[in-house]
Amino acid sequence: MSLCVFVLIASEFMPVSLLTPIATDLILTEGQAGQAISVSGIFAVLTSLFIASATGRLDRKVVLLSLTGLMALSGAVVAFAPDYATLMIGRALLGVTIGGFWSMSTATVMRLVPEVSVPRALAILNGGNALAATIAAPLGSFLGAFIGWRGAFFCVVPLAVLALCWQLMSLPAMRSERRSGTGTVFRLLGRPKVAFGMAAILFLFMGQFALFTYLRPFLETVTGVDVSTLSLLLLVVGVTGFAGTMLIGPVLNRSVYGVLIVIPLLMAGIAVALVAFGGWVAGTALLLGAWGLIGTPAPVGWGTWLSRTLPADAEAGGGLMVATIQFAITLGATVGGTLFDLSGYQATFGVSTVLLVMAALLAFGASRTDRLQPA
Repeated sequence: MSLCVFVLIASEFMPVSLLTPIATDLILTEGQAGQAISVSGIFAVLTSLFIASATGRLDRKVVLLSLTGLMALSGAVVAFAPDYATLMIGRALLGVTIGGFWSMSTATVMRLVPEVSVPRALAILNGGNALAATIAAPLGSFLGAFIGWRGAFFCVVPLAVLALCWQLMSLPAMRSERRSGTGTVFRLLGRPKVAFGMAAILFLFMGQFALFTYLRPFLETVTGVDVSTLSLLLLVVGVTGFAGTMLIGPVLNRSVYGVLIVIPLLMAGIAVALVAFGGWVAGTALLLGAWGLIGTPAPVGWGTWLSRTLPADAEAGGGLMVATIQFAITLGATVGGTLFDLSGYQATFGVSTVLLVMAALLAFGASRTDRLQPA
C-alpha cells in the first residue's frame, strides 16, 4: 500500500514540473495544462464522498486492486494522449483513484494491524506520500529532459502494475462488513467531536497550503536564493518531512490530541518566524526543515484520530476527511494566492498563521468534546 501511495502521489504532482512541454506538445496554454492537476482534485473529492456507497458490499481487496489498476490505466492514457480532452480524461481517472484509495486507507490499515500498531502502520503508509512529494517534481523534470513528458508519465505504469501485483499477493480478503450510504458520510458531522475534528482539518490544511504553495516566490524574492539553493531548500522540507512521518507513531500512542493541537501551533510560529527572518538563508533553511518535520506527519495524526473516533465508520469518515483535505488545499491555495498578489507575502503568511491557530483551537475543542461525549 505504501508503494501504491508513492506512485499515486508521484502521478498527481508530476505535471508540476512538466507543464511547459505538455502545453507545447498539445498546443495549450500553461494555464490549460495546469488544469490537469485541478481536475484530478475535483474527481478525488467526488469519489471520496461516494466510494463507500458505490462499492457496497464488495470485498475491499477487490476495490483496492481495481483502484490500483485504474491508476495504471490513467498513466497510460495520459502518456499517449493525442489531445487535451484525452489528457483530462486520464487525469480524471487518477482523481478517482486518489479519492477512493485515500478514503479507504485508514479503514484498511485498521483491518491489517492491531489497534496499538495503527499509528506506526499509517506512518509507513504515509512514508510513500512523503517520499513521492520529495522527489516527484524534480524526478519528473529530470525524466522529461531525457525521455520527454510522455515517457515520464509512462514510467508510473510499470510501478503501478508492480503495486497491483504486490497487493494481489499480500492483501487478505476484506469483506465489507456494512453498507455505508452517502447520507452516512454527512450524518457523521452531526457528532460534535467529528464536526470539530473536520473543521480543524479544514483550517490546518488551508493554513498549510496558503503558505506552502507560495513558498517559491517568497524564497526567490525575499530570501534571494538562486534556483539550485531553492531546490536544496525544498529538498530539506521533503527529507525532514519523511523523517517526521517515520518518527510520529510512538508520540501519537502517548497523546493523539496533544499532537493534533501542537502541530498547527508550531507551524503558526514558523510562519511568523519566516516573515521576521525570511532574508536570512540559514535561518530560513532551519525553519523550513522544522516545517517539514512538523507539518508533513499531520495526516498520520488525523488518520490515527479517525481510527479511534470512528472505528465502525472508518470508510465513511475517511471519505469525509479526504474531501475536507482536498477542499482545504484548493481553498487555501486560492486565498493565499489572492492575498499574495494584492498585499504581498506578509498578508499570505499572516492569514496562514491565523488559520493554523484556529486549527489548534478546534482540535482542542474536539478533545474537550471527546471527554464529554463518546462517539
